[in-house]
Amino acid sequence: MDINSFKYLKNIKSPKDIKNLGFDELYVLAAEIRQVLIDTVSHTGGHLASNLGVVELTLAIHKMFNSPRDRIVWDVGHQAYTQKLITGRLDKFDTLRQKDGISGFCHPNESEHDTFYSGHSGTSISSAYGIAQSNLIKKNNNYTVAVIGDGSLTGGLVYEALNNAGRSNTNLIVILNDNEMSISPNVGSVAKYLARIRSKKRYVRMKAKLERALDKIPVVGHKMASQIFRLKTNIKNMMYESTIFEKMGFRYMGPVDGHNIEMLCEALDTAKSVGVPVLLHVNTVKGKGYSYAEKDPSHFHGISNFDAETGEFVSKDNTFCGEFGKLMCKMAKEDKRITLITAAMSLGTGLSSFAEEFPERFFDVGIAEEHAVTFASGLSKGGMLPVFAVYSTFLQRCYDEIIHDGALQDQKMVLAVDRAGFVGDDGETHNGLYDVAFLQSIPKVTVYSPATYDEMKVDFGNAFYRDTDVVAVRYPRGGELDIPEDYKPSYRSFDIYGDKDAETVIVTYGRLFGQAAKAVKLLGEKGIPAKVLKLNRIKPIDSEAVDEAMKSKRIYFCEEGVRSGGIGEKLAATLLQKGYKGAYKLNAVEDCFVKQAKVNELIEQFGFDSESIAEAVVEMMN
Repeated sequence: MDINSFKYLKNIKSPKDIKNLGFDELYVLAAEIRQVLIDTVSHTGGHLASNLGVVELTLAIHKMFNSPRDRIVWDVGHQAYTQKLITGRLDKFDTLRQKDGISGFCHPNESEHDTFYSGHSGTSISSAYGIAQSNLIKKNNNYTVAVIGDGSLTGGLVYEALNNAGRSNTNLIVILNDNEMSISPNVGSVAKYLARIRSKKRYVRMKAKLERALDKIPVVGHKMASQIFRLKTNIKNMMYESTIFEKMGFRYMGPVDGHNIEMLCEALDTAKSVGVPVLLHVNTVKGKGYSYAEKDPSHFHGISNFDAETGEFVSKDNTFCGEFGKLMCKMAKEDKRITLITAAMSLGTGLSSFAEEFPERFFDVGIAEEHAVTFASGLSKGGMLPVFAVYSTFLQRCYDEIIHDGALQDQKMVLAVDRAGFVGDDGETHNGLYDVAFLQSIPKVTVYSPATYDEMKVDFGNAFYRDTDVVAVRYPRGGELDIPEDYKPSYRSFDIYGDKDAETVIVTYGRLFGQAAKAVKLLGEKGIPAKVLKLNRIKPIDSEAVDEAMKSKRIYFCEEGVRSGGIGEKLAATLLQKGYKGAYKLNAVEDCFVKQAKVNELIEQFGFDSESIAEAVVEMMN
């Protein structure tokens, strides 16, 4: 792709460069941006549909506001690719989500125009309100803009922020980007409510006329301005039904066509003049301008590389996610108590088939992970066997609920923890490196970490019918990797692979088993007998597994998770208490956040590949 072939985009170095462009020119620029988005994401993977839907909106925002003096806060920064392109990152855009490249989310380290690094939804209004309140305290007139999708309105944090911010006198403008979707199609009362607002065209036209008439009332002085604003609000409330946003204190505007730049600019200009928090409701089309994404926005939300000409995806082999979905369908046929819960991730967690086959036992609660866990507690109390399928990174939001509404209540629920360990391209906010450490701190929680599909099936069977209370089964993104042909699983809580009499043991779990098994073979070639102690159930660690480790002279533990609070530290403490005298070395993710890169690159970077493991064992012997 030749950037110089673009008439306008090649000359955009900062948002200032779009301010003097006319509307006709901005539409040409929007088309150029879409071309770059489609071409780049087809090679790098990323979030396509959501970004295609906000091109005009992004241009309008940057035309009407002065970033970074005016702060723009994107809810889940995965929709800010256009902002990256017009804020000096065009020449780096082909490194999107690659090692040492630019992030797939907003990132303050990349640009002063990126206010926060956000990878989880529902945070924008809270943080934007904090900035707006700071501006008020410092007595400056800068604006703060929060851009949030309608899917995020299913999360409780959003309403906490709206309730708190709506009664303030800040220059806060919340833009509700309503594309009728989050990742999966929106569900619940909020989606229905927004649909009713969108459908009331007569109401919107009448409201707009009334507001224009009321806005012509002259105002003199702050006190009179406040009184007249209250008068206007009372008149409007008598004339038409208020929205929920207005009842929270926001001045509601919209809906506005999110692909009409002139209309957007006019609405934003009006919002700037109000002087109180405003909620601007904008309608957009997810996947706009790319027919394949418009027809199937869920599949084009977060994607790997694809053929831009045909819209066809690179074929994928079996994955843990896919095998989990098949297993749940099979088990649900045999046990009518099994229910599945997802937080707006039915496609991402492999549950599309389950949703179709068992609609009465499938619950998409929206982007509301905390609610999902407590809801599961209620299902359990009602006699069901609930499974909450969730990415590791989003399970972080549920810590309190797992403790209070799960383990403390002795409620039987299963956490299907997808994308455990390194996730790769989505970087710091999405790597599943913390679930083991925080689950290990909670009493009455059992955790499995299978390395194969068959082990995963056994683990879910144990979770349903043998174990009590909260049980987590965690598995990585993608499929089985590097499983030795001579590995014969016992399906017990641990396995031994290699020379059973070896005095050198490599301890690990999950995906790293394959690398550890290769390391054993590499060590064997050097004349060093070694074995792998493979933990299948990582909490609690089987006492027999501890006894097996006690027999060895040296233990090398490699863990695809954070060191602090991890299984490696737990085993070390247990061995120490039992009087272990041998050498013990732990390699895990130290005190850092892991940036984006391919999973195999990260495994090598952190010394989890077979060659690095073998070298580390040799060093222990010297």
